[in-house]
Amino acid sequence: MTALPPFTRHAAMATLAMASTFGAPVHAAPASYTIDPAHTYPSFEADHMGGLSTWRGKFNSTSGKITLDKSAGTGSVDITVDMSSADFGLDTLNEVARGPELFDVTKYPRATYKGKLAGFVNGAPTKVTGELTLHGVTHPVDLAINTFKCMPHPMLKREICGADAYATFKRDDFGMDGGKNYGFNMDVVLRIQVEALVDEPGKDKVALASPQR
Repeated sequence: MTALPPFTRHAAMATLAMASTFGAPVHAAPASYTIDPAHTYPSFEADHMGGLSTWRGKFNSTSGKITLDKSAGTGSVDITVDMSSADFGLDTLNEVARGPELFDVTKYPRATYKGKLAGFVNGAPTKVTGELTLHGVTHPVDLAINTFKCMPHPMLKREICGADAYATFKRDDFGMDGGKNYGFNMDVVLRIQVEALVDEPGKDKVALASPQR
């Protein structure tokens, strides 16, 4: 086999080096996001008197962090809810709900949800597998993500991601069985609208469209 001249060998080596540098796939780095408390409101629906009516409320104070690696299809959720911020839209009911009959916020001031983003489609999660700690009790609760979208914030010029998530659980599993003896259904519908702003904006944090199903 004929040896290449020195100049040709050097050129070939340089070409290979450039190919390995510029031709290798580039993966977006994992990003962390801080929840925007002004646009994040977990809400809930609960039965009254065994189907007589449905009570609805929300929590006005939420904080937390989200991590997201779009290329790897991984991420995490860590959310804390101030239980004293429960709001049914009626002051009298709010006071009762914050007391020992339901949330008992003096004893259990916070609820937390921690989970992993999963079911990625085109870089966007479609569910969260995690655990809810409520009223001092922890149980697995998975969230279905109905919508998910990331985009450049038009005013802040940074990526923002938002989602609408949904889950159901039984409140007596968490030690909150008020009304059960009167025939109240223990099922609770949990809905979470959340928006979170990226902590470190960068060109590798590319906005995504809504997931395709």
